[in-house]
Amino acid sequence: MVGREVRGKTDRLGVGVVGAGGIVRDRHVPGFKRIPGVELVGVVNRTEESSRRAMQEHGFQRTYADWGELLADPQVDAVVIATWPYLHAPITLAALGAGKHVLTQARMAMDGAEAQAMLAAARAHPELVTMVVPSPYTLWADRTIQRLLREQAVGELRSVRAFWSPGPRDPEQRLQWRHQRELSGNNVMALGIVYEAIAPWLGHAVTVQATSHVFDPTKIAPDGSRVTTSIPDHLALSAEFPGPVFATLEMSVHAAHEATSVLFFGTGGTIRLKPGPPIEIATDPAGFKPIE
Repeated sequence: MVGREVRGKTDRLGVGVVGAGGIVRDRHVPGFKRIPGVELVGVVNRTEESSRRAMQEHGFQRTYADWGELLADPQVDAVVIATWPYLHAPITLAALGAGKHVLTQARMAMDGAEAQAMLAAARAHPELVTMVVPSPYTLWADRTIQRLLREQAVGELRSVRAFWSPGPRDPEQRLQWRHQRELSGNNVMALGIVYEAIAPWLGHAVTVQATSHVFDPTKIAPDGSRVTTSIPDHLALSAEFPGPVFATLEMSVHAAHEATSVLFFGTGGTIRLKPGPPIEIATDPAGFKPIE
């Protein structure tokens, strides 16, 4: 958007942030500071003290009493929503109504209904950029995977087997927002982000079956109380994609010492994808070789 005309202004994009936590500190603020014309206008967190610390740490010009005050600031052209999912839809809808561009963190929303409302609002404002932060895990590999499948580097694709590690099991079972439906909604571990990576490779699923379980339903809150969660910590999924191509996905915090991996099985070989380079391919008895 920088360098384009934004509501009559040129060469400047004023950014306001709602929820300046770790991802804003580590990714968004350093990235924005590298882009000419981006101005860090203001920030609002859950408390006045937290907002003030974020302003001082990151170099924002001001803080606000609440996110509604941020949206009312005419100096803010674009809003970064980095809160927990329970606020993604309300702030997105209000920001678009206020004429602001929107970048919201994944997970997109609390449930499908909220996501559909956000999509409808974005389409109703084609003059504004409305974007969900993309799934980062396979960005380095996506175009190569798509090319290999398009060129049938392993013949006709028949099936895909994926294991995805959402991170190790916390032995202390400390409560966090991902365990709380009132903050996280229907999001299960990193499932939505993983599907976002899979869809550009295979298309959208035609049928899906899944089983899930909560092995550790009791979490310990910061005050020492015990809280029961219903969000699964183990998931096994089977899906059919166009082709047909059949895929399985297992995601579990209980799979210790096992790293994420995806295997693409074709009539002429196998592609193996791990969390980082290289992508590997096997098409003869010599086994896997790295792909440039």
